[in-house]
Amino acid sequence: MVAEKYSHADPELKQELSTIARQIVGSGRGILAADESTATIGKRLQDINVENNEDNRRAYRQLLFTTAKDVISQHISGVILFHETLYQKADDGTPFVELLKERNIIPGIKVDKGVVPLFGTDNECTTQGLDDLQARCIQYKKDGCHFAKWRCVLKITKDTPSKLAILENANVLARYASICQSARIVPIVEPEILPDGDHDLARCQKVTEEVLAAVYKALSDHHVYLEGTLLKPNMVTPGQSCPTRSTPQEIAAATVTALMRTVPPAVPGITFLSGGQSEEEASVNLDAINKFPAKKPWALTFSYGRALQASVLRAWGGKADQVAAGQEELIKRAKANSESALGKYAGGVSGAAGDAALFVANHAY
Repeated sequence: MVAEKYSHADPELKQELSTIARQIVGSGRGILAADESTATIGKRLQDINVENNEDNRRAYRQLLFTTAKDVISQHISGVILFHETLYQKADDGTPFVELLKERNIIPGIKVDKGVVPLFGTDNECTTQGLDDLQARCIQYKKDGCHFAKWRCVLKITKDTPSKLAILENANVLARYASICQSARIVPIVEPEILPDGDHDLARCQKVTEEVLAAVYKALSDHHVYLEGTLLKPNMVTPGQSCPTRSTPQEIAAATVTALMRTVPPAVPGITFLSGGQSEEEASVNLDAINKFPAKKPWALTFSYGRALQASVLRAWGGKADQVAAGQEELIKRAKANSESALGKYAGGVSGAAGDAALFVANHAY
C-alpha cells in the first residue's frame, strides 16, 4: 500500500499564521465581535429607537473604532467585521481598517453566510458559504483582514445534537479553516452549542466534549495547521431554563475540563463567545475560568459581541453628543474583560445596560 502523500504548508505560511494567532490572544487582550449582520444590528438599533440604515450603522461602528488609541489597544487585539463595515470610512474619510491598524488592532471578517436546515434531522442546521470562500478570502486578505470567523450552531435537546449534525458541522468548520489558511488568513473555529433548553451543567459538558472532539478530528483530517487557528467555543453552562443555576467556579471547572479533554495544546488560544450572558456574567465567568487551578496550555480570552456592546449602545442612544459616553462604556467593559483574561477581575463593574440579560432564543447573527 502506497503511503498517502501529505501536502504540508510551507514554513513561511505557517510562521505568518501562527504569528497572527498569537498576536490576537497575547497579553490579556481579546476580540470585539462587531460582525452582526444588517438584520441583527437592526435589532440592536431598534432597542434604542434608532433607524436601521447604512449611515446609522456606520456612525455606530465609527464610535467603536475611534475610541481612544492608547487605551483601547491595551484591551482589544482584533475586531471581527461584517462585509459592509470593512469598506466603510469615518467622517474624515479614513477607512475603518486604517482606524483599527492605528490602534494596533487586527481586522478580521465574518465569512459564513448563515445557517440553513440540515435535512433529515430534528430541526438541526449546518452553515453555508463554502462555494466562493476561496476567492472571498483572497480578496479579504488584500483588503486588510488577517483572520476570519465561521459560526456553526448545535442545539441540546432530548435527542440532539445528532451524530449527523455533529459530523457535518465539524467537517464544514474544517473545510472553512483549510480554505482560510490557504489564503493566509487565520480561521477562528466557532462550534457554538446554544444555551437554549433546560439541560443541566453536566449535559452541556458532555455535549461540548463530544462536539469539540469531532471538530479536532475533522481539522486533523483536513491537515489544518493548529498553531495558526483559534477556537471560539461556548462556555459550559446550564441551559437558560434549567432550574439549577451554577456558580462561576462550577462553570469554570466544567469548561476547563471539557477543553483539557479535547483541545490540543498546539492551539494558541481560546476566545470564548458570550452566548447571551449579561456583560458582568461574561466577565466573571471568564475570570473564574482563568483562575481555575489546572494545566491550561492555551490563552483563555474573549470574543464578545453583546457582552461588550450592550452598555455602549444604551449610552450612545444614536445621539452625536453621546459618542464619548458610548466610548467610555466600551473602555470600561473591555478593561474588565482584559482583567478577566488574566484572572485578575475583581468584579462589580456595572455599565449603562446594568446586569441586563442578553439571551436571545435560538440566536442567529
